[in-house]
Amino acid sequence: MGGKATTNYTPPLARLIERLQGLPGVGPKTAQRLAFHVLKQPEQEIEALANALIDAKKQIGLCQVCFHLTADPICEICRNPNRDESTICVVPDSRDVIALEKTREYSGKYHVLGGVISPMDGIGPEQLHIQPLVERVSQNEVKEVILAISPSVEGDTTTLYLGQLLKPFTRVTRIAFGLPMGGDLEYADEITLARALEGRRDLD
Repeated sequence: MGGKATTNYTPPLARLIERLQGLPGVGPKTAQRLAFHVLKQPEQEIEALANALIDAKKQIGLCQVCFHLTADPICEICRNPNRDESTICVVPDSRDVIALEKTREYSGKYHVLGGVISPMDGIGPEQLHIQPLVERVSQNEVKEVILAISPSVEGDTTTLYLGQLLKPFTRVTRIAFGLPMGGDLEYADEITLARALEGRRDLD
């Protein structure tokens, strides 16, 4: 009775299940299922998976310009001369960049904040990539900043804060969400995101 669900497993298996449970969205049953699946795989497959995890952690960092995930100092989007440098789309996470790129409706640059302002979680403006954004906008010929931040208490707080900082320098718009309160960009389909971009409005 009580105790951890992994106490009935041999120690190496218990440690594997506990590690898998640390992944987002992975509960005890899913972790157990994944662990048993892994153990059934050939050793070379397990080594390949382990090496892929280590390589990704070692080789992937943040773009020096926009803070999108990249294996190079400057990401492919920032290096692309065909992208519109006068427009910057601001998103909380690199997953949002990937979601918006799938729409093929946006040709500007990006800026990844690294999260949203959330005092309850100890995340203030200083913990996000906000100051580099202000510097990009104020020091370059940026005609529009598009805020693509999901509607939520934290998202709205971040949007209003950024609007106050950026309005003195350029036009600031917010995409028109067809998402429920708290819905993430990455879960929206391409058509919904494309319409949200097209229907963006100036931030009040």
